[in-house]
Amino acid sequence: MTQRILIIGAGGHGQVVADILLQAITGGSNCRPIGYLDDNPHRHGQRLLGLPVMGPLAALADIPHDGIVIAIGDNHTRAHLFAELTARGERLVSAIHPSAIIAADVVIGPGTMICAGVIVNPGSVIGANVILNTGCTIDHHNQIGDHAHIAPGVHTGGEVVIGTGALIGIGAIVMPRRRVGSWSIVGAGALVQRDVTDAATVVGIPARPLRVNP
Repeated sequence: MTQRILIIGAGGHGQVVADILLQAITGGSNCRPIGYLDDNPHRHGQRLLGLPVMGPLAALADIPHDGIVIAIGDNHTRAHLFAELTARGERLVSAIHPSAIIAADVVIGPGTMICAGVIVNPGSVIGANVILNTGCTIDHHNQIGDHAHIAPGVHTGGEVVIGTGALIGIGAIVMPRRRVGSWSIVGAGALVQRDVTDAATVVGIPARPLRVNP
């Protein structure tokens, strides 16, 4: 039975989610995107990848649907909407590109987005409302916390723990058995050789706490 899916957010990230869902149909998925909701009035009435922007988020209850994907890149905003919409009884579905390679025992939470070229190796647990962006690799026995964003081209070693809401920037590398704390940020291209504390920002090779000039 076909599942009608609304995409929350019609920006670039929302269009990537739309493409994933459309591509997945060719692989046998029964989740069919029917359109976007976006609070930017300038987008209302547009068609993006052939799907209409159907109005603001407030219109959600008025549009028949079977599930949603929250396609918002900002982790805090995405986490807030996840809490609000699940409390209202909305069903969060995952968007998984058919080219992703995911080991059979991997656990994936609701509302997670897995982009083209992603690899997730055995024993890993991916939380709810996570973004595994284009071409990232998650090695064996990783734990990726809810609402985290693993950016394009990131590579994690085995037994890595990524905390809730963490952002691992484009092209960063996290060495095996390292922990990146909740709501922390790892800069693009950084090499994480030591654990990162909660709510920290680290950059560079090796990754060190960001220092802001007074």
